[in-house]
Amino acid sequence: MANRFEWRDSYSIGVDIIDKEHQQLFKIINKLYAFQEEEKDGQWLCQEGIKFFKGHALKHFGSEERYMDSIHYPGLEQHRQVHKSFREYTLPALEEELERTEYAPDSVEHFLGVCTGWLIGHTLTEDLAITGKGERKWDNLLQEDDIVVVRKVIVELVFNMFRLESQLVSDVYGGEKFGDGMYFRLIYGNKKDKKRLQVFLVLEEKILINTIGKMLGIQTNKVDTTLLHAARYTTRQLVKRILEYFPKMADYELKEENLLSYEQFQKVFERENMQISLLFNTGGSGYFAYCMVAPHLLGESGVVTPIGAENAVSEVDKYLKKKEEEKEEDKAHHKSKVLVVDDSKTIRYYISDLLKTDYDVAQAESGIAAIRTITLNKPDLVLLDYEMPVCDGRQTLEMLRSDPNFADLPVIFLTGRGDPDSVRKVLALKPAGYLLKNLKPDAIKKEVDNFFARKKA
Repeated sequence: MANRFEWRDSYSIGVDIIDKEHQQLFKIINKLYAFQEEEKDGQWLCQEGIKFFKGHALKHFGSEERYMDSIHYPGLEQHRQVHKSFREYTLPALEEELERTEYAPDSVEHFLGVCTGWLIGHTLTEDLAITGKGERKWDNLLQEDDIVVVRKVIVELVFNMFRLESQLVSDVYGGEKFGDGMYFRLIYGNKKDKKRLQVFLVLEEKILINTIGKMLGIQTNKVDTTLLHAARYTTRQLVKRILEYFPKMADYELKEENLLSYEQFQKVFERENMQISLLFNTGGSGYFAYCMVAPHLLGESGVVTPIGAENAVSEVDKYLKKKEEEKEEDKAHHKSKVLVVDDSKTIRYYISDLLKTDYDVAQAESGIAAIRTITLNKPDLVLLDYEMPVCDGRQTLEMLRSDPNFADLPVIFLTGRGDPDSVRKVLALKPAGYLLKNLKPDAIKKEVDNFFARKKA
């Protein structure tokens, strides 16, 4: 069988011991794909292969950390924190799924897809930064002990308040959209030095309905004014309780409150440098996220009108009315969902602006972010940049095709190259089509319209 994931020169960071270990991990993953196709002893081979992969990965983390220590790498502690997160949270969750399903093919594919995506992304961001060739993505994370405290406090508070069991999905949540969400932003100020702290709390609507809604005895399947007002004060209490665990933040007071649309949340999220960014799942009740920007990293807030006592009623009514209008418009026009994936913010916003009138458009800045977004909120079409620096379009499509849930998801490549050789490489992957980025706006819009017209026919 052909290798699913080939080693490329672009993955090399220039440190021989680390590059060799990365290549070995790629070989192990390819062998695991091959084991899956063995009719005889396939499950046993997968079990043993996964144990081998885990052992080698953990050994590699140790040797990589020793190398960083030997060169006095300033990002060692935060790099070690990312390793620990993968070792203590991501891998155990994947292993639990494998055991529960008795190594079902879907679970093995999921394990391989997550591990491969993590390996590629981590190699070309955090690992490349060791040699000064790249930038650390999570170089402003809080200390690990602080993040552990926040995570435990959130899980305990959510259980105590709503009797919901929460499970950490990711401690590096990238701001991806999940379901119909409510986006709360709270800004706290410090009288002493006038520093500010910004907190985002993202809640799926169904969590509000199934928790606060039930407490209020609301017999409806949508968020109304009463429920949203109650949610505002509940989020305040939740955040305040979390901040109480940090003595340095004891004197911070709420200065500004906003309700954001997903687009506003996304823009602020991309601009700011999150120190905490946690995504949780509560089983059938849905997802929620908690994100925080420390005072010295916070930029200007002015996105929407701050909510105060004098305008709370009108602002909440206005917010709900706008969300309801958007839902009714989507329902009336049966808006299809399109995900735009490109490492260029300019390209993402340019294409999103072209399509947002007729389609429900989401964005992702990388292949790894695209996989998370697709898992949380499956689109009807993906416009995927073919040439991205971390996990390119080809690798992203391979990971999608390896998951039965997304094997038939239509993908149209975005490419800046229209020469015959480049086109042949793109079409060899059998996408639903390709689009040149230098096409005129009406031509890009027309191609997407034509795709959905053909699909409908």
